[in-house]
Amino acid sequence: MQLRNSNIEKLTDDAFDVLIIGGGINGASAAAALAGKGVRVALIDRGDFASGTSMHSSNLVWGGIKYMESYDFALVRKLCKSRNHLIKSFPSTVQEIRFLTTIAKGFRYRPSYLWSGTWLYWFMGNCFTRMPSFLTPKAIKHRESIIDTREAVGGFEYSDAYLHDNDARFVFNFVRTALNHGTVAANYVESLGAQRENDTWIVQARNVMTEDTFDIRAKVLINAAGPWVDEHNALSKQQTPHKHAYSKGIHLIVPRLTDRRRVLAFFDDEGRLFFVIPMGPRTCIGTTDTRMESPEVQVTDDDIQFVLDNINKRLTLEKPLSRDDIIATRCGVRSLAVKPGSGKNRDFLQLSRKHAIDTHEGDAHISIFGGKLTDCLNVGEEVVEEVKRLGVTISHPNYRWYGEPPAPVKREFMHQAQLMELDAMTPADSSEPLSIRLWRRYGAGALAMLEKIREDPRQGELLIEGTEYLRCELDQARHREMIVRLEDFLRRRSKISLVVRDEEIRHSPGLKEACEILFGDQAKARFDEYFNRHGDHGAEAPSHANEKDGAPHFETLKW
Repeated sequence: MQLRNSNIEKLTDDAFDVLIIGGGINGASAAAALAGKGVRVALIDRGDFASGTSMHSSNLVWGGIKYMESYDFALVRKLCKSRNHLIKSFPSTVQEIRFLTTIAKGFRYRPSYLWSGTWLYWFMGNCFTRMPSFLTPKAIKHRESIIDTREAVGGFEYSDAYLHDNDARFVFNFVRTALNHGTVAANYVESLGAQRENDTWIVQARNVMTEDTFDIRAKVLINAAGPWVDEHNALSKQQTPHKHAYSKGIHLIVPRLTDRRRVLAFFDDEGRLFFVIPMGPRTCIGTTDTRMESPEVQVTDDDIQFVLDNINKRLTLEKPLSRDDIIATRCGVRSLAVKPGSGKNRDFLQLSRKHAIDTHEGDAHISIFGGKLTDCLNVGEEVVEEVKRLGVTISHPNYRWYGEPPAPVKREFMHQAQLMELDAMTPADSSEPLSIRLWRRYGAGALAMLEKIREDPRQGELLIEGTEYLRCELDQARHREMIVRLEDFLRRRSKISLVVRDEEIRHSPGLKEACEILFGDQAKARFDEYFNRHGDHGAEAPSHANEKDGAPHFETLKW
């Protein structure tokens, strides 16, 4: 909490070049880009960083193969290049993975037609990944025995990428990069509104944890509030060409269905892509696509049943998946950038995740609409150009603000880890060696962890049973990761609550020690706060109310 408290004090000290509202992937990448290039930046979020859409993704980094059906080839080309750039820039985190897609009888396209599309997709991605391949039903069954191929007419395998850890962790690492370059960032700080006075934005902010209010001043205001961009623009009296439409998507986390590290892709009962995604010791299944009128969403009984019905139709499991198998759920909205009055008869599900940046030069105000994790580096660079156009000096325009530390730093880390035989300390049920995991999560920051383990070998011990987090990682989180509530650690800095049921976490002997490390004398209060909110179940309780738009389905949305 010390880092957050000191940053809140700094927020009122001076005027910033730029204030960013929203710490999701758009705001985090914008902050990292601007700060790295020499801009004085402040970043606030009314919740935790990445606590909205950015923690509810499929953990996939993909070129948008589904947009080929709507002939949006320019977007597919851009996203493929962005995917390739992320794989090269974050090789420990963003990794190529194979997608095995099965085509059932009666589908709207022949397998050979779709297979030819994967070749076009591969070429549009500069042939960066492994080549696609055509598969007969027999070959599909041989590669993945749990797939029900009785109704299959063929399929194909191609490559995209995925996040080895979780999406929220990836986003926070951009926040951490911004902090390293001088950004003053604080979570649980809400903007109550903003007004322009004498070429300066004055934002009235509220510390959510204490209810204290204070003003933050900046030359440029960036609204990166994700699904709530329109809401904050209303507070700051901004009119923009774009608005948001909302699509709800959910995923179910269940016990691992297959030991093979590939994504299984199908077309669900409504004809859209449906995935079975590896998540360490678990499997993530989804998603749905339901039109919503508001970004405030929750999992419903219909959502859960839709996902279970679709997966049980397509896999031959010893026992069909049921609600009892659900360990956790993910539920969020896709923010879709649209221009009211355009595309009047366009199918809602054909709308893309393309981002849009609206700049009001007279007010020095920027709004970021839409977007997805795959395109985050482009968002950062584009925001820098917009801020420069508004008159802010970019003192280090060529600085590379993203990516893993240079190769010599990694070699030094791995050398030290080898000398102290770190990998020999890896728990037996771990999914990977300790050296690889610590480097991926913390980069150069992992060198300090080696020192802690050398000083005290207990720092290299697993703290919470059934997870892959060491004592030294909790200490690191306390000082450098601005954890305010237990959920911030269990759900976003880590993915513990996604892969371990809450009742197992609650009774873990190491959890209370973890709370003491993270929160000190507030440990019991934060422990009770988390479990009073979540109860004794891993999945959020579904809503039994009938949603306005019903179960997932195709719709035509008119603007």
